[in-house]
Amino acid sequence: MTNISLKDREILRELASKKASLACSARNDEILKMWENQAKGVRDTPTVRLLFSNFPGEVIDPRMRCEGTEARNIERRLLSSMVGRELFDDDTPISSTFDVNMFAKVSPFGTRPNLIRAKDSIGYHIEPVTDDIEADIDLFRGGSFSVDLEGTKSFCALADSVFGDILPSRITQTSLTGAITNPLVMLANMEIFYMSMYDSPEALHEIMDMATSVYERYYDYLEENKLLLPTNGISGVAQESFAFTDELPAEGPITSTKQVWGFLESQETTAVSPETYGEFVYPYQERLVRRFGLLSYGCCERVDAIWQDYLSKWDNLRKLSVSPFNNEQQVGEYLRGTRVVYYSKPRAEYVTNAGPLDEDAIRRCFKSISEAASGCLFEVAQREVGTIFGDYERGRRYVQLAKETIAEHWKP
Repeated sequence: MTNISLKDREILRELASKKASLACSARNDEILKMWENQAKGVRDTPTVRLLFSNFPGEVIDPRMRCEGTEARNIERRLLSSMVGRELFDDDTPISSTFDVNMFAKVSPFGTRPNLIRAKDSIGYHIEPVTDDIEADIDLFRGGSFSVDLEGTKSFCALADSVFGDILPSRITQTSLTGAITNPLVMLANMEIFYMSMYDSPEALHEIMDMATSVYERYYDYLEENKLLLPTNGISGVAQESFAFTDELPAEGPITSTKQVWGFLESQETTAVSPETYGEFVYPYQERLVRRFGLLSYGCCERVDAIWQDYLSKWDNLRKLSVSPFNNEQQVGEYLRGTRVVYYSKPRAEYVTNAGPLDEDAIRRCFKSISEAASGCLFEVAQREVGTIFGDYERGRRYVQLAKETIAEHWKP
């Protein structure tokens, strides 16, 4: 087993103690109640979170103290699990365990993307592997998947050897993945993908089918090898949400993918017509949706345009991403009174614009969203934030403004 220095052990035990304290706090009990009510279809206080996935360099990296590689890996996970609560006082639920997602990966295509990344930035340029998917269709064959259960157990054992008496490890599973259009665009870029719908529709359908088949084989593999775990409570559901539900088992054994959450999206087709989405994407997503118990859908795409003819057909849909690119009032009308969570992802510029927060603009933003989501199960996650300028109080104030405005204007 990897040796962790005494100094690093002390740091990790300190962080584990902090997380354990947060997990057993009265505030955490309140937050868990909010999530559990949502899980039961009760329209109660909406949850609000500020997500840091695009600015870890401001909230994680500066606070890292461990020196050893494995110790830093564990430290990063501990810090990440507490950012929302520790720095922003948002509604992130804290588990009384050190949660480790099972080490697993799926590659729907057999070729790796060629991404040219900008220096000191999260931006990148896609250098396409082909400009003719029909001529080079063999490049896309050979998708694969893997699960490293032993590696996961070994990592958990390492964590337990340091602080298992304070915060025992727990192997978790996130929602099943099924991304196709994003991995495809990473190989062929948006222009080639879009033109292929016109120039090479049969080849594009074949590519979509081969990727779907990889996921189907992956799900079969999980079932056959008894590798499925519960997706309920404080376990992850894409995008960056949680799996609370009263419709799926919270404990094992889990024998079928129909007992867990899945996640799908196709933001890459947001600019095509609903009919084109229906031709090239929906039939393949439909095959995967049938394998899930419950579904979380969407990233930044317009879901309002494809709701009536497509998304509304999925009876197991329970969480719908509502980005600012949508007619938010219209989506609210679609979801009002249903078991589908209006998962709001507000505009990010109100927190990322330089200078003091424009509190009036923030209140107007959340007033509009609250009115759109009234009568819906409602959850807010502020994603796509590139910076808070290293100002934790800025993030905390933003969350406070959002919660105050929602309390005033959202109606159950």
